[in-house]
Amino acid sequence: MVFNGPSLCYNRAMSLEKVFVSLQKAQARLALENRRARDRALEGAAAALDGGRGEILTANALDLERARAGGMKESLVDRLLLNDQRIDDMIGGINTVIRLEDPLGRVRTGWTLPNGLLVEQVTVPLGVAAIIYESRPNVTVDAASLAYKAGCAILLRGSSSALESNRALTALIQAGLEAGGGIGGAVALADSGSRDEVDEILRARGKIDVALPRGGRDLIRRVVENARVPVIETGEGNCHIYVEGSFDADNAVEIIANAKLQKPGACNAVETLLVHRDAAAVLMPKLAVRLAGKAELRCDGPSRSAIGKTPPGLALKDAAPEDWATEFLDYILAIKTVDSADEAVDHINAYGTKHSEAILTGNMKTAEEFRRRVDAACVYVNASTRFTDGGEFGFGAELGISTQKFHARGPMGLEALTTIKYLVSGQGQIRR
Repeated sequence: MVFNGPSLCYNRAMSLEKVFVSLQKAQARLALENRRARDRALEGAAAALDGGRGEILTANALDLERARAGGMKESLVDRLLLNDQRIDDMIGGINTVIRLEDPLGRVRTGWTLPNGLLVEQVTVPLGVAAIIYESRPNVTVDAASLAYKAGCAILLRGSSSALESNRALTALIQAGLEAGGGIGGAVALADSGSRDEVDEILRARGKIDVALPRGGRDLIRRVVENARVPVIETGEGNCHIYVEGSFDADNAVEIIANAKLQKPGACNAVETLLVHRDAAAVLMPKLAVRLAGKAELRCDGPSRSAIGKTPPGLALKDAAPEDWATEFLDYILAIKTVDSADEAVDHINAYGTKHSEAILTGNMKTAEEFRRRVDAACVYVNASTRFTDGGEFGFGAELGISTQKFHARGPMGLEALTTIKYLVSGQGQIRR
């Protein structure tokens, strides 16, 4: 399918106030649709994206050109990039969402009161969501598909760096939903480019049921501090890997390399490596060779000494105190030597962002203690932190990684966009 019709996106000619009203009406209709109708509409959206590859790639090329001209570093340009494989991944994500069980209408629990009233707790759509996000045009597709399946309307507000890509993707999704017999108006894009529209979204109490910020520290702080609507807070990813001497050094090197190099601009990439003193002498020389020419190492004194002779091409610097609190989103790895798992846990809980943390160890007792004590949404044993992702967790897509501690935590899929309703059935009971 190729969509050449008028965009249904928000723009200067259509006020956000009108968009809020339109989304509320669309959500009221969508909430009445059964699973098959919602899935059929999403099938239409997937087909539209497949047929609209040319439009998507043309729009994305404009964003990439503008980003590079503006001096954006390549690790962040990569987050913006779309190609056929990434379009395939987005379509695959929609298809996975389609196959997931319906999150709505589930009776979570029920009981009968002594007076005979039957109380049932049932899942229902959260309502109208707004997601405010940076770069990553795939979020446009992920958020729209999850929201639609969960019976929610959604307002998408991406960053100016991905504006053309988001316009193309949203227009295709809307047209595809309509072609599948669905409600295209349940998805809207705020695309004026004005920063004022973020504040207007955050003030839309009674019109927006939840706001979801997804991006860096400054964006998330701005949303949390200024919102008058409920917020599900996602967080930056200052993620750690702690390595003990009981874990195979060669395996550890590959896990660390994966967590740092595969996609350094991702929030689940490792930023700080904590090495037990007993592991440093064997691990550090191997890691230095593996990362030479690929990443800059910022080491404390003991870890730098453990490297020994610097291999050719290795960028090596002394770690500064601020490095421990930095999400680099780049080919940079801070390294600190510790004397115990206790010290590693204390460091993680002091500097981590409650996102994703990992321990590499052969001692399962230590692993369980690490799991119990580390305060994070996702805690790994003997694996890369890069798996913190809705797609990898089987959700098909994600709205973001929640680092808060209520309603939703970790990768947010369909369940994050549902709430509950109590259905109470009686036979004429009155309260005395």
